[in-house]
Amino acid sequence: MATLFSFIFISPTFSSNHSRAKTTFPAKMVVSADCRISAPSCLRGSSSLTRHIKLSSFCNGELMGKKLNLAQLRSSSTNFSKKRIQMSLTSVAGESKVQETESEKRDPRTVASIILGGGAGTRLFPLTKRRAKPAVPIGGAYRLIDVPMSNCINSGINKVYILTQYNSASLNRHLARAYNSNGVGFGDGYVEVLAATQTPGEAGKKWFQGTADAVRQFHWLFEDARSKEIEDVLILSGDHLYRMDYMDFVQDHRQSGADISISCIPIDDRRASDFGLMKIDDKGRVLSFSEKPKGDDLKAMAVDTTILGLSKEEAEKKPYIASMGVYVFKKEILLNLLRWRFPTANDFGSEIIPFSAKEFYVNAYLFNDYWEDIGTIRSFFEANLALTEHPPAFSFYDAAKPIYTSRRNLPPSKIDGSKLIDSIISHGSFLTNCLVEHSIVGIRSRIGSNVQLKDTVMLGADFYETEAEVASLLAEGKVPIGIGENTKIK
Repeated sequence: MATLFSFIFISPTFSSNHSRAKTTFPAKMVVSADCRISAPSCLRGSSSLTRHIKLSSFCNGELMGKKLNLAQLRSSSTNFSKKRIQMSLTSVAGESKVQETESEKRDPRTVASIILGGGAGTRLFPLTKRRAKPAVPIGGAYRLIDVPMSNCINSGINKVYILTQYNSASLNRHLARAYNSNGVGFGDGYVEVLAATQTPGEAGKKWFQGTADAVRQFHWLFEDARSKEIEDVLILSGDHLYRMDYMDFVQDHRQSGADISISCIPIDDRRASDFGLMKIDDKGRVLSFSEKPKGDDLKAMAVDTTILGLSKEEAEKKPYIASMGVYVFKKEILLNLLRWRFPTANDFGSEIIPFSAKEFYVNAYLFNDYWEDIGTIRSFFEANLALTEHPPAFSFYDAAKPIYTSRRNLPPSKIDGSKLIDSIISHGSFLTNCLVEHSIVGIRSRIGSNVQLKDTVMLGADFYETEAEVASLLAEGKVPIGIGENTKIK
């Protein structure tokens, strides 16, 4: 039986007259079959990874085990006190040095992130007809770009570049309103949109040829004065759904001594050919990498994923290690690869990473949490509806690590005589005498009387129509924004 997807496509460009970013939580309620309404579960924060460091009592090798002259100490209590003070200060200084070293490994000021705006997004059409993939709505009130941007903010990374090329107007508008210089958590950092452009010379006439080429065309940004303290560059995708502390990833990268680190997840046979796959040794070093292999090449990339800590049963279900398309490069290594070692390579996944695995130390970092690539209509539809599950695999309701978006100053949703079951209703919506089950309703949505929605993703609207405008449209035989009465969508 064919799988059917229910969508309502109403242009979902988010508008606001304000530029400060804010956390937005769409209204979510659960209504049981006997019409009892339950509130969402309490917000729960997640604690960050804690590293335990054993500190020795003394850090000065000459003082450790040194024989003390008690007779001399009795005759000179002053000198004894000085030695005790010296020993204590030496110990404290040693502990501080270890703590400072650990702190340096997690210093987000030494990290810059690059978020890739993606290609034409043909697999997400018609959602990408007039917008870039990162500007596509998710969860009723957010954009996909809000996910990596919020992860950067929550990780303390405040130097962010976004590379764009296709249908970037909507994305640029959202970024300007949500993450400008007065936004959340950037301090002395910056958020800069780098659009594809042409420069003098034959080579400068080309647009971005791929992910690696896009970064190469702006390599000079990492050679100017304000980038002198940057040690590592984080490469991110703008169309994934996940919550991640990037500084845990960066710290693992630095402690391993790797030139390049790849965040990875175990994956099953059904989706393995859609991702870059790798083989690793027992220390996590990448031995080989293959981008989206098919047939025999795919089977050759199967590994025993118990090496990642999976149980035998889980490893049988997920025999592949897939790249998330999230990388950390040492800055100098990245510049060397793009400019000198592989100057004609255009893509990270299919060229830079496989070539580098043979010559450089490439490390695999296991991300053992929810992650979804929103690259197709199917994955978009399923990821949205999965947000209504109990409990959801991914939730926007996390007070400790929120997902930010632009401020819209919309009123609460108004719900009259309606029944809601396992659904998310975004703010500024009007629901009248309707049934909404297992669905996502976007901002500024209007749902008329006797409407039934089930397994539906309704994206929302740009603006409100007045009652007079609605009456005028109906008189002219046109369709107003929203879902008219007596409509059934399943």
